[in-house]
Amino acid sequence: MTTSEPASTPAPPAPQRSKGFVVGRVAGAPVIITRSWFLAALILTVLFVPNVQAIAPGLGAGAYLVAFVFVLLLFASVFLHETAHALVARARGQNVTELAVTLWGGHTAYTGGLGRPLDGFLVAVVGPLTNLALAAGFWLAYQASPVLNVPTLLLYAGAVSNAFVGVFNLLPGLPLDGGQILESLVWAVTGRRTTGTIVAGWVGRLVAVGVLLWALVLPLVQGTSPNLTTVLWSALIGAFLWAGAGAAIANGRRREAVDALSARSLAVPALLVPLGSTVTDALAARAAAGAGAAAHRIVVVGHGDLPLAVVDDAAVAAVPAQARDLTQVDAVAVPFVHGSQVDPELAGTRLLEHLARSSGGARLVPVVEAGRVTGVLDLADVARAIRGT
Repeated sequence: MTTSEPASTPAPPAPQRSKGFVVGRVAGAPVIITRSWFLAALILTVLFVPNVQAIAPGLGAGAYLVAFVFVLLLFASVFLHETAHALVARARGQNVTELAVTLWGGHTAYTGGLGRPLDGFLVAVVGPLTNLALAAGFWLAYQASPVLNVPTLLLYAGAVSNAFVGVFNLLPGLPLDGGQILESLVWAVTGRRTTGTIVAGWVGRLVAVGVLLWALVLPLVQGTSPNLTTVLWSALIGAFLWAGAGAAIANGRRREAVDALSARSLAVPALLVPLGSTVTDALAARAAAGAGAAAHRIVVVGHGDLPLAVVDDAAVAAVPAQARDLTQVDAVAVPFVHGSQVDPELAGTRLLEHLARSSGGARLVPVVEAGRVTGVLDLADVARAIRGT
């Protein structure tokens, strides 16, 4: 069971919802039973049947019903685990977008950006603690049962499964909850969340390898042969953990790239021409600025140097030489979206949030310092910087 927080982008799309059946809402978000859950329920039911038959051999075909009830009990515990994540995430100021029950258990997705290490720690730790509390409750009820029967078996299975889920999720590697706890601790010590994410991601890869080695090596140490079913399940779980850890490392590096962004460093310098200037005036301003001005953007400004538009060099090149004295620059310029100007000191996620909020889908926005246009920021350059290309 994991929690996930989508990374910010210059123009973030609406969070993509998992495909499945919406069965309710928690913390304002839909609870989704994905199609893969039905496959998990079938497999787990079949795997649990031999345990039921060993304890209650007289059940016959009823063993399948008991096994399925156990599967429902297990996924109810998963739902409570995810509900705990969702409620604490919302209490810490996050916007919960979904709770999904899946082939691998479940996940809770939210947006808003964790502001402090304590937020991530609390959101993560409450899930496993919920399972450990359920395990304790089931175990006490099992101990209080006077006879060993089918309900008692379910209590025992509920205690063991919840204890396993709680302890397993506390392993210190992403994408597990324990990985987010480790991320928060490293973040608190270093002051850098990115460092915590990358550290927890690499530890998550070690956990993934450890899961497979546990299935292969432990039986050999005990003098027995590895169980093929256990090895296959361990390999599947290890692959899932490895992929999740890799995604966490990539997300950490992407966040590192976002932190390094600044409007000042990404902006192209601007040459200003007043509204009413001709194409000839604009070209003359560029020539007067020297050889290095070829890469500058020509910005059309109004009264008080208000940025109005940016000249399209391709449109300028299409104007015949004899018509340049008669063609005004606003005829070959792309208007700026009103209110899209950016302060050069904006950086990191604050820059991305501003662009997403005010750019209006435009590719080019003016950079304005102390009331004067100093440059033009191309959102394509921002996207390339995030991707590291």
